[in-house]
This record gives sequence, C-alpha cells and structure tokens, in this order.
Amino acid sequence: MNLVLWGVFAYVGAQLVVGLLVSRKISTEADYLLGGRRFGYGLLVMTIFATWFGAETCIGASGEVYAHGLAGARMDPFGYTICLLLMGLFIAAPLWRKQYTTLADLFRDRFSPGVERLSVILLVPTSVMWAGAQIRAFGSVLSAASEMTLDIAIALSAAVVIIYTARGGMIADACTDFIQGIVLILGLLIISGYIGYEYASGNFTHLDSSRLNLAYAQEESPLAQMESWCIPIIGSLLSQELISRTLAARSPEVARNSALLAGLLYFCVGMIPVFLGLIGPAILPGLEIPEHFLPELAQHYLNPFLFVLFAGALISAILSTVDSALLAAGGLTSHNLIIPLMPGLSEKKKVMISRGSVFFFGLVSYFLAVSADGVHDLVEEASAFGSTGIFIVVFFGLFTRFGRVVSGYATLIVGILVYVSGSYVAQVRYPYLVSLGAALATYLVIGAWEMSREKVILLALDSQPVREET
Repeated sequence: MNLVLWGVFAYVGAQLVVGLLVSRKISTEADYLLGGRRFGYGLLVMTIFATWFGAETCIGASGEVYAHGLAGARMDPFGYTICLLLMGLFIAAPLWRKQYTTLADLFRDRFSPGVERLSVILLVPTSVMWAGAQIRAFGSVLSAASEMTLDIAIALSAAVVIIYTARGGMIADACTDFIQGIVLILGLLIISGYIGYEYASGNFTHLDSSRLNLAYAQEESPLAQMESWCIPIIGSLLSQELISRTLAARSPEVARNSALLAGLLYFCVGMIPVFLGLIGPAILPGLEIPEHFLPELAQHYLNPFLFVLFAGALISAILSTVDSALLAAGGLTSHNLIIPLMPGLSEKKKVMISRGSVFFFGLVSYFLAVSADGVHDLVEEASAFGSTGIFIVVFFGLFTRFGRVVSGYATLIVGILVYVSGSYVAQVRYPYLVSLGAALATYLVIGAWEMSREKVILLALDSQPVREET
C-alpha cells in the first residue's frame, strides 16, 4: 500500500473520529436529524456549501466540461448555484417558521398523512441516488490512488461512509463538513494554482474559444436548454439535504442568509473544476473516460504530498455530501413513515430507528453505485426523479391555500408517472418539462374543482337553517 493511500486513510480516519466524538451529544431525534436547531452562520454556511459541493462538482462537472466545454457546467456549478440562491431568497425563512423536522411534514400539515407518505416515497430515491453517486466517486478516488480495482474501492468506500453517517447524525455531519469544506477549498486552490501557473507559462496549448459556448451545439433548441437548466434548479431546490440544513438554523434570518452566502461560495469554488476542465484537453488530451480527468491530472502534476491534499479535498467533497444524502433518506423514512406507526416511542428508540434507516439506505446506495454508469448521469437522474410534482405541491402548499388533498395526491402521481414514462417508455424529447407542465396543470384543474366543491358545500350548509325555518 503506497504512501498516498495511507495518507487518504489517515484523513478519513480522522473524520470518523471527529464524527464519533461529536455524536455523543445526541440525545433526541431533533438532535440527530437537525442538530437541535441551533446552528449559526459559520457552521451553517459551510455545511450547506460542503453538502452541495460533492463528487458531481469535482469529478462529474470537470469531466463534462473536459468533454463538452463550458456547456458541461450548465448543471454544475451554474444551475446548482441558482438553486441555492433561490432557496435563500424564497424558501428558507418561510419553511423554517413552520418548525418542521423534514420536508414531508409540510405535506402532512397542509394536505394529509397519506400525501405525506407518498412524498416520502418520491423524495427518498433522490437522496439514495445522490448518495450512490458520491460513493462511486469515493471509490474512483481510492482506485486512482492505489492498485485497487474500482469495485473493491467502491465497497470499501461504502463501508466507511455508512458507519460514519449512521453514527454521527446532523451534529457530527455539520462539524465534519466545516473541516471538510476548508480542506476542499485549500486542495482545489493548490491544484488550480499549480496548473494555472503552468498554463499561463505557455507549457500547454491555448484554449479553443469554441469551448466557451454555453450550448452543447449551435442547433440545440431553446426547449432543450430550458430542460437542462430546470433539472438542477427546480429538481434540487426542495431536496431534503438542503431543507434539513436550513431547518437546523437558529433563526429564519440565519437560514435565509446562510443559503445565500453558501450559494456565492459554491459558485466561486465551483469555478475551479470548470477552469481545469476547460483547459483539460490541452493538458491531458485523448482521455477515454472524462470523469477520470481530475484524479489523473492530480497524479500527473502533483507530488505525493500535494496529491494527498488533493485527494483529501475530493474525499471531503464526497463525505460531506454522501452523509447528508443518507441522513436525508433515513430521516424521511424513520420520522415520516416508521415512527408514526409506533406512538409513544422514547427519544432513544427514535434515534435508533433513524440510525437503522440510514444504515439500510447506505447499503442500497452501495449497490446503486456499483451498477451506475457514471457520477454525472446518476446525479442528473437524482435531481429529476419525482421532483416536478414535489415542486408544484410545495409551492402551492407553502405560499397559498389553493388546493386540497386530492390535488396533492394527483399532482405527485402525475408528475412521477409522466416523467418515468416520458424518459424510459415513450422517449419524449423533453421529459422533465413535460412532467413539470403536467404536474402544474393537474394541480390547477383538480385544485379548482376542490375549491368549487367546497364552495357548494358551504353554500348548502349556510342555506340549511333557512330551509328549516321555512
């Protein structure tokens, strides 16, 4: 086992120790899932940034930009930056004031427990797919740093991440995110500074200006571009990973401002992999697998010590995202599906159920990571799956009184059915936009029917005493 791999293991081990030490403060379900709702600016900004800055940014996005130019950055970091800013501007404070534990609580409070359970069924796969992408990326880093095969590296990565997440909860998650965020930023600055200096010195051929186009091709239609923008923005705006962090803030103002600051930080740091991907073909031409670009770049141009720092940066990005995704899936399942079936549970048993749920979804994410084709595709599918109905129902449910139980049910079902059938059965050109339009139309039509039906019932009730007197 080489020195680099030992350095990577030492860093991961240190993160595990920190997580286990902090986890001793957990005594209630609220501590485990939301850190006791007492996070301030420093911890919250960094944990939002670190959670969002995952494998898809470092490995997936740099590979996409390597292959397609600036258009490969449309989803990440551009789309996800807009997503974070919209969260801060419109969602964070109103949702915090509701004092929910998970996003699914909104569906129960505004619609019904049945709609709540259906929303969990749609939200959990997104988090699990997201975690699977991070575990696969973790395996790629270990494989690049050693003689391990990718499958063995993914298995080892999954074991570490599952143990780390199931034990730690939100408090450990946020504390390690703070450390991981700093290491991530330093590691990316080191490699970008080194490669940027070499590039500016004229050691590589200059950048092709055609790679600065935001469109994949000149003939790309406006609808195709809109589809690719909507998936990261609308698809991730209401992810449980992001929602749980804003709910962990100590006040609505901290929740709102932290999301905005994290969005700005995300964009600035996210442009580093974009820059490296843009000049990538001039540095490492002819790569068969674009996702391998950033690890191979580091191996080629960094000495062992700097490569350990870079690997630490990648692992920081991965760990800070995968633990959040598994915690989101486990929290939704335990808090909104399992615990309501067993009233009277102690806080200790609630925490045990939450940890068991996280462990289970860690195993599911591992099998997903092994079977996936790549990190970028897995993340894009995670953002799109089931999110159109969720977005429409939450928008109307949070900001209006329009719509009732039936419109909530119907919109969630139509959104996922249209997307799945359009993507995998009918092969619709723009399945996400079609699904979003279908979900909106369903909510408006059925919501209007529900409201008119209520008015008829109220009028009948108001007229009943008059008929009795007559």
